[in-house]
Amino acid sequence: MKINTVKQNNVDIAVISSSEILIKDVQSALDFMATVSFETGCNRIILNKSAICEDFFHLSTKLAGEILHKFINYHVKIAIIGDFSVYSSKSLKDFIYECNKGKDIFFFPDENQAIEKLSLV
Repeated sequence: MKINTVKQNNVDIAVISSSEILIKDVQSALDFMATVSFETGCNRIILNKSAICEDFFHLSTKLAGEILHKFINYHVKIAIIGDFSVYSSKSLKDFIYECNKGKDIFFFPDENQAIEKLSLV
């Protein structure tokens, strides 16, 4: 895992790059948040969707809800970036739409949009 920090609108954002899956269950999500917070002090994170297990994107597993609930509880805002058009699930598309209307969890196609949004919420 490689961590870069960017500052925009006087807000520090951790941008995570990884060639391996970092979040596969609730405990790995908690460990991930703790590591990023400890190493950067950031409470805003950008993560590529490829670093999250595929079950996360199948809402019937309830993994997305359980994991994202932890991010909200610990006051960590996250933007997940990548191509979400590969998923045909209407419920996932609705979930992404609703998240993007909120103030804690976001799904974007690229890092620039994620930085812009996280620097403003």
